[in-house]
Amino acid sequence: MDDRSSYDSLKNICQWVASLGYIGIQIPSWDGRCINLEKAAESKTYCEEIKGVVESHGLTITELSTHLQGQLVAVHPAYDLLFDGFAPQSLRGKPKERTAWAVDQLKLAAKASQHLGLSAQATFSGALLWPVLYPWPQRPPGLVADGFQELARRWLPILNACDDVGVDVCYEIHPGEDLHDGVSFERFWEAAGKHRRCNILYDPSHLLLQQIDYLQYIDFYHDFIKIFHVKDAEFNPNGKTGVYGGYQEWVDRAGRFRSLGDGQVKFKGIFSKLAQYDYPGWAVVEWECCIKQPEQGAREGAQFVKDNIIRVTERAFDDFAGEGRDGLVNRAVLGMIE
Repeated sequence: MDDRSSYDSLKNICQWVASLGYIGIQIPSWDGRCINLEKAAESKTYCEEIKGVVESHGLTITELSTHLQGQLVAVHPAYDLLFDGFAPQSLRGKPKERTAWAVDQLKLAAKASQHLGLSAQATFSGALLWPVLYPWPQRPPGLVADGFQELARRWLPILNACDDVGVDVCYEIHPGEDLHDGVSFERFWEAAGKHRRCNILYDPSHLLLQQIDYLQYIDFYHDFIKIFHVKDAEFNPNGKTGVYGGYQEWVDRAGRFRSLGDGQVKFKGIFSKLAQYDYPGWAVVEWECCIKQPEQGAREGAQFVKDNIIRVTERAFDDFAGEGRDGLVNRAVLGMIE
């Protein structure tokens, strides 16, 4: 969203998105130019109006995004000032009130999602442990376990509210969040009692920048993946810098987000894996690039997905050579008939 005319309202941005060839949008629930979240949670009629605007341009709402509110569910004091900008002005400098507001926002988003006929919302977990990611100085015994227990305590009321309305909470696995890889997701899932609404937003760019095998990740976690961000990245370490980036700007880092097709992510492999496991959701383009102009990236993104998405076959490729099921033939092949 933007204050420029093409991007300053739901109607205008839907018109622009549709003109590029997209068939859906993921709505940022914190942006009043798109949606009034409180009203959407209260009124099915209002949600029908929102859907009507979107559908009038040939689009569908894929999910609501609650990334900014989810971030505020758990903020380490070291980041209080930096994350205050995610909250309403009246809550800045009031971390307890800010957290309560964020929890309420996630519950409202669950109800709004139900009214919109959506089955998942995209979010961040927030982070209590990120400042102690690297174990120096040595962590006190039990700190990590206690951190995940506290994170789960804050999220369980949200997960339960989502369960009441049939909506999955899909955490974007992302550096800066306590849920930043497979192991950290599992620790949270365990701490949350293996809650059935605890799921994953799969974004391979964040895994590539951590040097995680993002294809095998799908093998491990395909049952949890309910939302997919199609986002590219590249990692080119050198003798001066690597994963941590040396505090450099994005254009100078070894790991950089790139426009679709300009990075190193092997999307053919990803789309194949997701098709293999019958992924039920959308392929949502998330654009970030330190080089390319955003409108160009958006225009190319729709075509990129069209070129890579897979229509799953309804028959085996070698059916032409099959004999069909025949008990006598099978017994003969197995040498069971003399």
